[in-house]
Amino acid sequence: MEIAVDAMGGDFAPTAVVTGAFRSAVEDGSRILLVGDEKVLTARLRKLGDHRGAIEVVHAEEVVGMDEPAITPIRRKRRSSIRVCAEMVKQGRAQAMVSAGNTGAAMIVAKMVIGTIKGVDRPALAVVLPNPRGRTVVLDVGANVGSKPEHLRQFAVMGHFYAQEILGTEAPRVGLMSIGEEESKGTDFTRAVFQEMKGSGFNFVGNIEGRDVFRGSVDVVVCDGFVGNVILKSAESLARAVGGMMREEMGRSWRTRLGYLVARPAFDGLRRRLDYREYGAAPLLGVEGGCFIGHGRSNPKAVRNSIRRAVEFCEADLHHRIRDKVAELHTREERLMRLGESQEVEAS
Repeated sequence: MEIAVDAMGGDFAPTAVVTGAFRSAVEDGSRILLVGDEKVLTARLRKLGDHRGAIEVVHAEEVVGMDEPAITPIRRKRRSSIRVCAEMVKQGRAQAMVSAGNTGAAMIVAKMVIGTIKGVDRPALAVVLPNPRGRTVVLDVGANVGSKPEHLRQFAVMGHFYAQEILGTEAPRVGLMSIGEEESKGTDFTRAVFQEMKGSGFNFVGNIEGRDVFRGSVDVVVCDGFVGNVILKSAESLARAVGGMMREEMGRSWRTRLGYLVARPAFDGLRRRLDYREYGAAPLLGVEGGCFIGHGRSNPKAVRNSIRRAVEFCEADLHHRIRDKVAELHTREERLMRLGESQEVEAS
């Protein structure tokens, strides 16, 4: 399989992207279509060494800036690197795309160029966050800020299979983000979602609260994009703040510095568990192919791990499994609807 990588997307592109893609090709054996300015990319690859034919450079003369409107690759820059990546997935030349560039633009080309799975109204952006017992999938974290209850039920379907196939969770527990565990708690919207989720056929454990995200009490957290994005940005900020405060406290005296040296392996392990670069890009679930959107500050390690996530997604054939489950869900609903209509006719 081949992964299309947007070499021009991200704060440190193209250097960080090319380096990460090179390491992925040489050390992991990934097959990569590196998309961007051919002369620039070829020159940088030459400096890195022999990639053993695992990287093909695909020319794209335009770049969508981080501050440009999300619709730019559709209306103006049709030869931008991010759009060319999406077109290769659409054509079947690549099985997935990876970009650390303009998040809105990546979501737009995924939906409008690659296309969505039949039955999925809104693709969802999913992230994996650490907890004491393992990892938790949270979706949606920003692809949709105005969702309907049935959309969140679709998010649950997609999150279930991502946790099952990628994280290896046999029977993922799915929770709905709210302000209390009781069914009656929350807004009219969350209460409506609760009713939708009860009939999803998955291991729905009910409402959860913000504290449950990092406790490991559930494996999949479902919410709308507004709430999910707040959770994600708060988690990133907290991780940086805790890291900074720990460094400050460890340097206060010779005793604390000595203690740090003794406990350094434990601190390094904690840092890796909290570092977004270890997890790579977030998948946009619900499109006809793989689409992974990375952090704008992605360094070579983050890019390499993003490609790893894309390869895992494709090897699990996850978007086909999601498509089949969504189709099954719709078939069941249509049968129930017809059954209800026939019962009404008989009653009349």
